[in-house]
Amino acid sequence: MKLFKHIFLILIVSITVQCFATETIDQSLTAIGVNSVNIENLRGQVTVIGWDKQQIQVQGQLDEQAQKFIFEQQGSGVDIKVVMPHNLKGHWKGNGSALTINMPSSVRLTFSGVSSDVVLQHLSQGVEAKSISGNIKALALSSHVELGTVSGNINAKDLSGKVQLSTVSGDINDTDSTGRLQMEAVSGNLESDSNANEVVVKTVSGDIDLNLKLVDELEIASVSGNSHTQLQLNDGGRVKLSSVSGDLRMQFQQQVQASFRLTANAGGELVNKLTPDKAKHAKYGPGSKLNFATGNGNSSVRASTVSGNIRVSGN
Repeated sequence: MKLFKHIFLILIVSITVQCFATETIDQSLTAIGVNSVNIENLRGQVTVIGWDKQQIQVQGQLDEQAQKFIFEQQGSGVDIKVVMPHNLKGHWKGNGSALTINMPSSVRLTFSGVSSDVVLQHLSQGVEAKSISGNIKALALSSHVELGTVSGNINAKDLSGKVQLSTVSGDINDTDSTGRLQMEAVSGNLESDSNANEVVVKTVSGDIDLNLKLVDELEIASVSGNSHTQLQLNDGGRVKLSSVSGDLRMQFQQQVQASFRLTANAGGELVNKLTPDKAKHAKYGPGSKLNFATGNGNSSVRASTVSGNIRVSGN
């Protein structure tokens, strides 16, 4: 019985020490004269929300193994950093920091983390956010937006301006973006329901699923991933698609007026559901070509593959 009480007391003391080791943060700085905020957080989760106050506020819990917390103005920028020890070599306990940061929506933001998730909302002067294994969620960001992670996922809604989203093995899901959209992945899947008029999508083995409206320019490049695109091509628009072994499918939402040049170099199938025109096979070798036009033909659609299939169709 005495042994049980002794163990129980040790557990209580241990839990109490851990609770006291987690520091609570509630600090503010004026944002007058500030045009950028730089945030560094190694692990945990950071939520950044734009507001209309000329003030930067940080609230939440620090990583229990943090050495110190930096929150200071340097010239026209503000640094927010959770400083971690360098000698832990990955032997970290706990869940990391949990911080909510409110800042003026008109101030540019830079964020960097390793295993830190980040949520970004209502920032209008541009955002650059990078994480290694963390996930990124973004809502209502504008101007120049650059979000990247290695193994994490990116979920984005209502981004505008020049938008760049990239991951290596994670997935990207984009909704209601406008302006210029660029998405890149290696093995992750890419999905977008976008109003962007310029779209560039590149992947190695991930699949691509796009629902686009009023497109001026579209470029898709894939190695072995499959691509399915629904789009409305504007008058004078340009589409360029390429793959090695992945299939390329395009479904035009309204009657498209474009010249089509489709090429398969090593046995891929070319399927045309827009006109009666059929592919012509090379006299020597497995290649084939399919050239035709719809309407006045003033837009351009070019698609090529090595061994994948290409299919174009309407509604």
